[in-house]
Amino acid sequence: MYNHISANRNRTIFLMVIFFTFFVLLGFALSYYFDDPAILWFAVIFSVFMNWFSYFYSDSIALRTTGARPAKKDVHIEERQLINMVDNLAITAGLPSPRVYVIDDPSPNAFATGRDPKHATVTVTTGLMTLLDKSEMEGVIAHELAHVKNYDILLSTIVVTLVGAITLIGDMFIRTNLFRSSGENHKNNPMAIVALVFIILSPLFAQLVQLAVSRKREFLADASGSLLTRYPEGLASALEKIEQAHIPLKKANRATAHLFIANPFTKVKMASLFSTHPPTSERVKALRGMNL
Repeated sequence: MYNHISANRNRTIFLMVIFFTFFVLLGFALSYYFDDPAILWFAVIFSVFMNWFSYFYSDSIALRTTGARPAKKDVHIEERQLINMVDNLAITAGLPSPRVYVIDDPSPNAFATGRDPKHATVTVTTGLMTLLDKSEMEGVIAHELAHVKNYDILLSTIVVTLVGAITLIGDMFIRTNLFRSSGENHKNNPMAIVALVFIILSPLFAQLVQLAVSRKREFLADASGSLLTRYPEGLASALEKIEQAHIPLKKANRATAHLFIANPFTKVKMASLFSTHPPTSERVKALRGMNL
């Protein structure tokens, strides 16, 4: 477990370096293609700012993007029970009690975010609270607390901001008419063609980064969460119910999809290779094969 935590911290530093390098290269490609050196300087400054901003504020971005609100223990008895459950499991896991948020959405799902256990949050949808029984809900919460304890939240939350920035810049230039106005001047220039290809492929690079940090950690969080509750069947049953619900999250987007315990785009038929989550059947099989 300590090795995994250390590896996640190292991956976070590596990801920030990769993002800085990639964004500078993207800025160089854009500045070359549009013959404007100012774009490169903007890319350098922007990448430094985004690395700093993503470390301290990416959790707030994730919460706002998904429409999460603080749980109200004095208003809703279900949310008070949820807060108590999170607190009890956090104590069992030896963690500070994370803040609890709720998304008013019928889609059953959950995620954890924050840069470290002291700044962690656990978020669930109202659909999840309605669908699952107590043991299943404990399995899901334990899974999210495992992400907190393993420092998965630091890596995955930073990815939200960095991937979002790369995707936004790439999409912006692909969907505008800027290429049409500048392309005529570079038809016979091989470097301009390389720059154009690099710009177009930048959103794909962002997606590959997202996939690289999100799939294996789900299996580890499943196992770690089951060790916390000592009841793997609770999480296995919860995953099956979430899979069978077939209700997509209303505010789901590409930047935050990897945060959730299950793919929020349930109506989208995605190839397993390009999904941000491993197949539910494989996760359930692994859980039911655990001997505790």
